[in-house]
Amino acid sequence: MERLINMILRRFMRKAVNKGINAGANRMSGGGKNNQDLTPEERKQRRQVRQMNKKARQAAKLGRRMGKF
Repeated sequence: MERLINMILRRFMRKAVNKGINAGANRMSGGGKNNQDLTPEERKQRRQVRQMNKKARQAAKLGRRMGKF
């Protein structure tokens, strides 16, 4: 029973962390603008934010993996 509860909790925590990362990335990258409406500097910044977002997800995944032990 404890395993089942932990599995469900991990799933919800993963979704919450990912939503938090996405919210921060959207706020940093200019919100809901189209790529065509952005200046070259804003496009570069959006690309950098996406890379940071990917690294944050990887770090969260690593943290979850380390938390199991």
